Amino acid sequence: MYAVIKTGGKQYRVQPGDVIVVEKLDGDAGAAVNFGEVLMLGGDKGVTVGAPLIDGAAVAATLIETRKGEKIKIFKKIRRQGYRRTNGHRQMETVLRITGIEGAGEKAKWDGKVDLMTKAEINARARGLAPRVEAAEAAPAKKAPAKKAAKAEGAEA
Repeated sequence: MYAVIKTGGKQYRVQPGDVIVVEKLDGDAGAAVNFGEVLMLGGDKGVTVGAPLIDGAAVAATLIETRKGEKIKIFKKIRRQGYRRTNGHRQMETVLRITGIEGAGEKAKWDGKVDLMTKAEINARARGLAPRVEAAEAAPAKKAPAKKAAKAEGAEA
């Protein structure tokens, strides 16, 4: 099942389990967000198109993080006049995990677990810069191999 929702002046096609990036929304990490502006639903019973919205349809999501987006550069120039100006900014954005869709007599839920790991932490782990807490707790401390100690004693004798 999928839905087309409207938020932040844009439209998004979503399914349960999708991760989407939208304009900044209020809320802390882990907060539940509901979208009532559902424009279209598609599922086993066919496609339902709203006029302009579908009554009673809703999309549930969990807020993962609020962050700054990619840098946008603004460059102005008037040729042959020596006029050049460079400016830029980073727009605030919110990352959401879609957890459920309901409407038009159908319901769809996402069975997975919502992980609140931020993009910065994912990137740090990919480069090997962040400590892996789960791996450190799971693996016991290793002892020095006995072979190297035996070779060292044999070389001394």
